[in-house]
Amino acid sequence: MDTLQIVAWLALAIGLLSSLIILIDVIRHPQMMTIMNVVWPINGWFMGPVALWTYFKWGRIKAKDLNKDDNRKRPAKTFVSTTHCSAGCTLGDAIGVPIVFFAGMAILGSKLLAHYTVEFIAAYAFGLLFQVLAIYPMNKDKGIFGSFKSAVKADTWSLIAFEVGMFGWMAIVHFILFTHPPKPNEITYWFMMQIAMILGFITSYPANWWLVKKGIKDAM
Repeated sequence: MDTLQIVAWLALAIGLLSSLIILIDVIRHPQMMTIMNVVWPINGWFMGPVALWTYFKWGRIKAKDLNKDDNRKRPAKTFVSTTHCSAGCTLGDAIGVPIVFFAGMAILGSKLLAHYTVEFIAAYAFGLLFQVLAIYPMNKDKGIFGSFKSAVKADTWSLIAFEVGMFGWMAIVHFILFTHPPKPNEITYWFMMQIAMILGFITSYPANWWLVKKGIKDAM
């Protein structure tokens, strides 16, 4: 086992442990917005200790039974909004990867292009689902269709921004870092995906800031 594989195993273990810690806590102290009980553990997988710190600092105060004062400023609220977007994207991307791999898919002879296409579609689908699950409980008068329209407005640009960061890293991995890029059945691949998700989060944050500032998306 080479150094990169050891680092990959450590990163995956830390991410999964972070997810588990958050999951146990949201089970004990469920969030007021139900979908956030899913969002925070997903972010734990790729952000590890950063997700742990931000959850206990900015996320846990929104637990139903704790009733703490919400003194978060816009940067913190935008960060939480970005975790919501990133979780949907991450789940979609994670589901899209094995579909492409096991189906042996390629578009125009390119497996990377197949990954881009399938993962974007899956990420968008889950991103919209997560948005609807956030919007509808607070605005039931809009109905499902109205909530879906609001979700499209709120999530499209933030999702595109996320995928720009993620897909950009995937291109670097594919064309620059490796002579033979890792495959989804290798631990190194999932370490690269963790990095991709972090970069996607970073590129999505400014988009979420703009959407919240313009009132297109509610700060969470």
